[in-house]
Amino acid sequence: MKRILVVCLILASLPWHSMAQQNIVYSQYIFNGLVINPAYAGSHVQLSASLSYRNQWINFDGAPKTTTFGIHSAFKRERVGLGLLVTSDKIGSYTNTGLFGEYAYRIKGPGGGVFSMGVQGGFNNFKADFSELKLKADADPIFNGYFNEFKPNFGGGLYYYKKNFFAGFSVPTILRHTQFFRGAFQQLALPRFYYLQAGTTVPLDRMEKVKVSPSFLLRVQDGSPLSADINLNFIFYDVISLGNSYRTGDALVTFLSLTLSEKFQFVYSYDWTTSAIGQYSRGTHEFMINYRTRIRGVHKDVDCPYFYTH
Repeated sequence: MKRILVVCLILASLPWHSMAQQNIVYSQYIFNGLVINPAYAGSHVQLSASLSYRNQWINFDGAPKTTTFGIHSAFKRERVGLGLLVTSDKIGSYTNTGLFGEYAYRIKGPGGGVFSMGVQGGFNNFKADFSELKLKADADPIFNGYFNEFKPNFGGGLYYYKKNFFAGFSVPTILRHTQFFRGAFQQLALPRFYYLQAGTTVPLDRMEKVKVSPSFLLRVQDGSPLSADINLNFIFYDVISLGNSYRTGDALVTFLSLTLSEKFQFVYSYDWTTSAIGQYSRGTHEFMINYRTRIRGVHKDVDCPYFYTH
């Protein structure tokens, strides 16, 4: 835990710079790692399905709205993880829809640890209807058009976890696709993100009824400054958790997670914008519901992790 806290303090003290959003930003990846790392597939062992919705900068017309569905499970005596991730990100008249399949090969190690190597492949569908825009001048014919393009992509990642620790590295999409709509929209080129994360969970009492879980996520984007999330989560009775995240140069996030039953978990988070846009924005809401169940004939006599194991 000391090592994780030291890393978080170092990250918080570095001179960060904010960057424009060119990729989907999630505040609840600590509850659904599939959105940033394909090696996460199968880590819940049983079938796990999550549906999330993010409404960013809620009082801005055309601000990002993101819907995400992810499902994954472990197979072949937990040696293989398979998953599917579907995303829909809408910003004004522009929509980015993604469909990716995940495959992870999992190796069990001593002490209950699992090392997972994952890959993903799929495509993004980019659409824009500029006829929806209200322009002051119609001189540029580009903004009177419509485009619809499919771009394939692939990526990979590594993930290691055990009961009280996790760490991962991933590059979810590798191809940048610099040519859009006959080269007219170079600014839509996909950024290549590199993610590095780690965290731990430590009980605060002998009965392990109350736990604290510090973690961090480091983002590296081609041609842009570093960005980091520093997270601190308190878990009570493995039922409810409360925490905060600090995203450098962008937002302070407050989140609440509630285990409704053995099958359902609900997560809500609110982003308090700290960048210059914060004086105009009312923040960001994000919701997620997770459902888990065992598949007969696949998950016989296996130990499935709790919601807050990693």
